[in-house]
Amino acid sequence: MEIVYVYVKKRSEFGKQCNFSDRPADLTVDIQPDPELAEQFMERNPVDTGIQCTVSMSEHEANTERFEMETHGVNHVEGGWPKDVNPQELEQTIRFRKKVEKEENYINAITQLGTLMEHCIKQNNAVDIYQEYFDDSEAAEVTEEAPSAKTINVFRDPQEIKRTATHLSWHPDGNRKLAVAYSCLDFQRAPVGMSLDSYIWDLENPNRPEMALKPSSPVVTLEYNPKDSHVILGGCYNGQIACWDIRKGSTVAELSTIEFSHRDPVYGTIWLQSKTGTECFSASTDGQVMWWDIRKISEPTEVVILDITRKEQLENALGAISLEFESTLPTKFMVGTEQGIVISCNRKAKTSAEKIVCTFSGHHGPIYALQRNPFYPKNFLTVGDWTARIWSEDSRESSIMWTKYHMAYLTDGAWSPVRPAVFFTTKMDGTLDVWDIAFKHCDPTLSLKVCDEALFCLRVQDNGCLMACGSQLGTTTLLEVSSGLSTLQRNEKNIASSIFERETRREKILEARHREMRLKERSRAEGKDDSPGDEELAVNLEDAVAQAEREFFDIISAEKKKKELGTAKEQVTLAGVRAGLSSVLGVGARGLAGAAPRSYVMVTLSCSQREGSQTGVPAAGRSSSSWGPMRELAPCSPPGFGGPSDSPLRSGKPAPRPTVLMFPQHKKKRDLEVDEDLEGDGMDLETEAKEKE
Repeated sequence: MEIVYVYVKKRSEFGKQCNFSDRPADLTVDIQPDPELAEQFMERNPVDTGIQCTVSMSEHEANTERFEMETHGVNHVEGGWPKDVNPQELEQTIRFRKKVEKEENYINAITQLGTLMEHCIKQNNAVDIYQEYFDDSEAAEVTEEAPSAKTINVFRDPQEIKRTATHLSWHPDGNRKLAVAYSCLDFQRAPVGMSLDSYIWDLENPNRPEMALKPSSPVVTLEYNPKDSHVILGGCYNGQIACWDIRKGSTVAELSTIEFSHRDPVYGTIWLQSKTGTECFSASTDGQVMWWDIRKISEPTEVVILDITRKEQLENALGAISLEFESTLPTKFMVGTEQGIVISCNRKAKTSAEKIVCTFSGHHGPIYALQRNPFYPKNFLTVGDWTARIWSEDSRESSIMWTKYHMAYLTDGAWSPVRPAVFFTTKMDGTLDVWDIAFKHCDPTLSLKVCDEALFCLRVQDNGCLMACGSQLGTTTLLEVSSGLSTLQRNEKNIASSIFERETRREKILEARHREMRLKERSRAEGKDDSPGDEELAVNLEDAVAQAEREFFDIISAEKKKKELGTAKEQVTLAGVRAGLSSVLGVGARGLAGAAPRSYVMVTLSCSQREGSQTGVPAAGRSSSSWGPMRELAPCSPPGFGGPSDSPLRSGKPAPRPTVLMFPQHKKKRDLEVDEDLEGDGMDLETEAKEKE
């Protein structure tokens, strides 16, 4: 059944009808030449005419119509049935299929298509075109390239009265645009005629901004909506929250009422990861954190007062100057305050007092930057006063790592989105520092002078290659870092994790030690009231001194006795040696004592002989009067002493030190050499007689 619609239109609506016919030409006007008109002209002679040998050409420009392509999806339905077959009737379709399947052409077509389909199916089974082959591969090798950064573009405030670039925000889709908030934060010192506009810049066109945002009050912070790149959230200097839809123009689309807004400038705004993509929250130095829904932005949906005493008094609240929210921890958020304290909050707590979970204190001034590590959310970075600090949620009393105190004030900081051990900081002297804690802790890996004025804000692109720095005079510098700083290195995640865990353990040990010392001091302070009087303390002190003196003198007397005992043993040993030599040499006491000593006898005693008893001396020479004058020479080390096996370092005992004795010999015995073993109680004497002229 064909549907036909006949369009009907009156003949008068088509206009006059055109009728064409063939007819001969008619002469309408014939103008004859007039000789009188020739008298009004003058002959030009000679005539100069320029002739161009080349062909005359002209240049024309034409704008062609723009060709637009669109992609549309088509729902394929069953079709191709002949007119006499109704596809809705099951019997007719079955009858037609059976008829077609019996035809020879159908069988040949299916046979040919079957071969092609079999080939394609085998290909799909052999190769998966959607398979990711390099997901599990290790990260790139550590490059030898030195860390560096170069300036790509500079975006300057187009206004004559320069303002500070207070905040930056990258476009979520492609990162080809950058929103910059401009304002003057000097309280009541804004110059007359200062513009209120903030701008959106195209990275490829630094000459003029792509779009201007026109607020009712200077914008301190700007944030793109990650779910809808056409929506931008702004925090104003007067405390209001503004929302722009760039499809509708430069004017504010939604604005909070001044009565329910912040009382101070809004220094932080963050979008929440909600289903609608319309929820956000803000923080200000008035000590309040407010949640908003831009669909009904007239008043906040929830308010938290940053009173760490948990009394919910706005007078005691700490002023917020930075915000941190991690989408993987949807109920937790952190606030950096003007007093140098980081407050960790829980939005879903039952009572308002329980919403403030804990605090981290360590800075001497406002915390201008607060950000969790993108790879390890338990660790976060804070930038304030003259240092940047890395914290762990497990260690609340102090930070686990920190930089040295710089000469210039730090203004902002951020983690690298691709490397867990790299972060960036900006300073008041216009310097950008790049820190790599896996490389070194004490000094930055790269320090770059970006501009002469103070840097105020910093924002890193999602791919880690580009970063933007805003200065005090409204200049935004676009920088590109080297591949080594924007590429994940081999085993870097494990290295960063081990560094964070090691420093956390160290801080926990120190915290436990400090806690123990404080408890001791507290117990000592509490015990002062129950302590004895001054007289008893004086008596106890005298007793302690007297006891120490007694112990000291006892030790001295014991050492003296030990020394005297050693001297007595030496004397006994020497007396025995004299007696033994007297009997061996056959010299009487008188003869040995009275003879003129023309030669000497040198005797070497081992350690066992020096420490031997008196019984080891031969009976024939027990009398010490049979010896003449005796000399004891300096100890020496003969063979057998001080060798490798007798080394004091190996045995742990002092090496034996033999004693050399020299005795005067009678004239008659001057050529005598004695070398025999003395028979006694195990005493061995080695004697050697030499003539000394």
